[in-house]
Amino acid sequence: MPSQWLELSTEAPGEYAEPLSHLFARYGEGGVVVEEAGGYNPDEGEGPPLDAPVTVRAYLPIDDTTDSRRANIDLGIRLISHLFPIPPLRERVLQDREWELQEFEPVRVGKRLVIAPGGSSWDRTPDDIVIQLDPGLAFGTGHHPTTRMCMLYLEKSVTPGCAVLDLGCGSGILSLTSLKLGAGSVTAIDIEADAVKASLENLAINKLSGKARVQQGTLPDAVSTDGTFDVVVANISANVLIALAPHVLATLAPTGVFVGSGLLAERRSEVEAAFVEAGAGITDVTISGDWAAFTAALRPG
Repeated sequence: MPSQWLELSTEAPGEYAEPLSHLFARYGEGGVVVEEAGGYNPDEGEGPPLDAPVTVRAYLPIDDTTDSRRANIDLGIRLISHLFPIPPLRERVLQDREWELQEFEPVRVGKRLVIAPGGSSWDRTPDDIVIQLDPGLAFGTGHHPTTRMCMLYLEKSVTPGCAVLDLGCGSGILSLTSLKLGAGSVTAIDIEADAVKASLENLAINKLSGKARVQQGTLPDAVSTDGTFDVVVANISANVLIALAPHVLATLAPTGVFVGSGLLAERRSEVEAAFVEAGAGITDVTISGDWAAFTAALRPG
């Protein structure tokens, strides 16, 4: 183990925490720390202020790979800055003992769900449902508004023993959430091989290997469309939601719930119209900043 580490950090809006974590995890070593703003009460269902920045930290061993790692992270920051101006990287050299003492901040979602990276600590309550998730190859760390909104809807929709389909599973965070909330079975699919790999790894970390079927693909070919899923969740783009609306509803049980997000609020009406045309009724809508999430159910008859 190196005797010194280079800490790199920057600030950004919460919705950029996931791409930054992905970037830092790819070129860093030993985990990524995301520090959220305080001043809110999770016991009342509050989340961090929408305009509050988060601080993202990465750690690089100081050795012959440091310069290339730092250069790749700096390039990624400059690319992300085309979407939103990200401040230049701050640097700090840590001795080995200081690096070992770094804390990994958990993310609390709603009243019970806690996303806790390895090595994190927090004031745990008896009702906490803990999802261990470290930044990895696929997005889905719990900081993005769309992930949070999906998790909050799952907290309301998942019942003991129910069957869940996670469409576009990414890191597997929504599959993990469903299983931790008591789902009897989860089927997780994604078009990206990295996402399948990350989901399987995160299931293993949470000691849930074998509890979910994870495979590469998409609808309508990846899973049966005979209406057997009690909950279907998809945190994907508006265009994909619109294209897959009929296939999504075909997987849903007659009394099932669809949870959709990943869309910008400005495209909400397009997506809702696609699901209504395919035979659904919109049952709830949540807006968080620029992003939207909604639930839908099959219309009778």
